Amino acid sequence: MEHVLVKTGPDGHPLAVIRGGREWVVGADPVRWFERVSWWEEERRMPKGLSRVDVEVWQIQARLGRNHGSALTTMELIRDGLGSGWRLREAVADAA
Repeated sequence: MEHVLVKTGPDGHPLAVIRGGREWVVGADPVRWFERVSWWEEERRMPKGLSRVDVEVWQIQARLGRNHGSALTTMELIRDGLGSGWRLREAVADAA
């Protein structure tokens, strides 16, 4: 998964994603859910600070820059369990 920077609003909702030096602006209401991480597949012990619900996942639709005419791309963003960063799990350009 690719590490990305995410700009969030005061309520924690993603507003924009910086990926490869380019800014993708959220163009529709994001959807949030939580997933458990299979930490045992990579670690021998549960990492300190993780709880039962380990990661926050957001699905957003964003467009490159502030061009309202550009096509939306659907992205799945994951905030790690300790809240220290964001990763892009998937990005799919919507067909026009």
